[in-house]
Amino acid sequence: MRIGFGYDFHRLVEGRRFVLGGVELDSPLGPDAHSDGDLLVHAIVDALLGALGRGDIGTHFPDTDEQWRGARSLDFLLTLRRMLDEDGYAVGNIDANVILERPKLAPQFDAMRRNIAEALGIDPAAVNVKANTHEGVGEIGQGRAACAMAVVLLEKH
Repeated sequence: MRIGFGYDFHRLVEGRRFVLGGVELDSPLGPDAHSDGDLLVHAIVDALLGALGRGDIGTHFPDTDEQWRGARSLDFLLTLRRMLDEDGYAVGNIDANVILERPKLAPQFDAMRRNIAEALGIDPAAVNVKANTHEGVGEIGQGRAACAMAVVLLEKH
């Protein structure tokens, strides 16, 4: 078994869509990012890469490469799915936490879990997504930023 941890943080700005787990949220602000800025998926990608010992998201999907401008982050998981197969690993489970003040995410959790699971070819029951606020503290608490963390367990098959 191998364990990986991932983290992503983005400032929130006007004029950007807010996509989390492949779900577009109703929000006047969105992540300031090169790709679609799906910080939940970015944290999961980094956790998977860490568990595989294959670097980080910036190594594989650099923000200096125009091919990733506006890219759908769920597509990054398709690349990770191939890497998992190449290295002989299967996802045991994913546990992720998004930290932001608004919007409320609970109504979208099931859709996020399904999108992530579908991209990785795993059972949605193996994906857990939860959220917390930052209790009004700092950039996240003031609604000017958001972050996500994820931990994954991989099993050799």
